[in-house]
Amino acid sequence: MDVNDPRIVKEQGLEARVAQIVEPVVEDLGYRLVRIQINGNNGCTLQIMAERPDGTMGVEDCEQISNAVSPALDVDDPISGAYHLEISSPGIDRPLVRSGDFTRWAGHEVKIEMRVAQLGRKRYRGRIVGAENNTAQLRLSDVATGQSDLVELPINEMGSARLILTDDLIDAALKADKAARAARGEPVDDDNYYKH
Repeated sequence: MDVNDPRIVKEQGLEARVAQIVEPVVEDLGYRLVRIQINGNNGCTLQIMAERPDGTMGVEDCEQISNAVSPALDVDDPISGAYHLEISSPGIDRPLVRSGDFTRWAGHEVKIEMRVAQLGRKRYRGRIVGAENNTAQLRLSDVATGQSDLVELPINEMGSARLILTDDLIDAALKADKAARAARGEPVDDDNYYKH
């Protein structure tokens, strides 16, 4: 794993405890943990969101992670009661949790909720400019007259950051997935990809 690009936006409480158990297992398999979420779907669902270092994730990858993390969760048993385990990819409108995510998805729209208010506000929406020194640069879409539209937000003070689904994002995600699969030598069926 890229130790130079660790997860900065992390879980709190029980989800953080589950992440401590799961993240080493996921990394040992060659994947990167994106997010842990526990919700009330189907009684209780533990969602583990992960990806390959190239950003892709297939059904076989989900199965491999599920088979590896289940025993670790059974041993430590962090969740009282029954729960459903769900392994998933980050998806196109993915959460951004690493500094590299903000660099990789520069030019795309994002919605950010800060844990710590910046410039008197906690919610931001705009286009990602990039990231440097664990700070994301964002060109805001909602700016008061006379104020700069460019802000720098500390990634470690973000509660959540998520890409906003747009046609440009869909196109970029499909192209990146196709390139990653081709780089791994996997066959790519051009008919299944959105074309311009």
